[in-house]
Amino acid sequence: MTFSIVARSDDGDSWGVAVASKFLAVGSAVPAAAAGVGAIATQADANLSYKYLGLAHLDDGATAQVALDRLVEEDDEREHRQAGIVDSDGNAATWTGSECFAWAGGVTGRSGVRGGYAIQGNILTGPEVVEAMERAWQAGGDLTLERRLLAALAAGDEAGGDSRGRQSAALLVVREGAGYGGHDDVAVDLRVDDHTEPVGELTRLVDLNELYLTASSPEEQVPVDDALMIELESLAKAEGKDSFRAWVGSENYEMRVGPGVRPPWIDRRILAIIRGEQEENA
Repeated sequence: MTFSIVARSDDGDSWGVAVASKFLAVGSAVPAAAAGVGAIATQADANLSYKYLGLAHLDDGATAQVALDRLVEEDDEREHRQAGIVDSDGNAATWTGSECFAWAGGVTGRSGVRGGYAIQGNILTGPEVVEAMERAWQAGGDLTLERRLLAALAAGDEAGGDSRGRQSAALLVVREGAGYGGHDDVAVDLRVDDHTEPVGELTRLVDLNELYLTASSPEEQVPVDDALMIELESLAKAEGKDSFRAWVGSENYEMRVGPGVRPPWIDRRILAIIRGEQEENA
């Protein structure tokens, strides 16, 4: 019912899962990940306990293959299951039971020095789906993990994807301190539960996630001098806000504007937005 990719980034800092299916809310069932531990996708006649047991095995020091072997060996319905795992070192493993509906299969590989991936799918139009995903992953070494996973998912979708059609997609990426305000490890947790073009909609949401929930890089930060501060205050008041800081809070741009009433910097995209030069989802 599903095609997915589970991976660790080449720099070793991030783990994630991207998945799509002709199935309602596939993101609620398939992916799980923990920074510094690994990531897993469980699908076909999915055994959802694989997510928690698999991460526990990895956290106890098992490699991806050992963790997957344990899950499969302990499951009487193993031939109906499909799963992919990547561990803390980028080792990857995939399993496709003999009773999974055709076309079904998967591949694993290493990328860079520290990265690795497992790609798998069932009820697909053919092996070309997995092959396209692997090519896209291998070509995306200059992308962030979330963008690279999304590129692989889109390639699989374009190659045919789920033979029954499209309905949902999801993306989960974790890295230490990546969550909102830096208080957890969830960098991206996005789900499209029911949509005619779920992978395209997921791409739109990833763009918004980057804008709202990803901190600005130094290259994106424009210094705020006296003249710019006066302009920002004037623009905020034109929007009906008491101050620029109030505008930032009401628009949820805290991750992309420096701290304080007089911030030392503003993200160039936020500056363009408040000036009316750019839309939020551009």
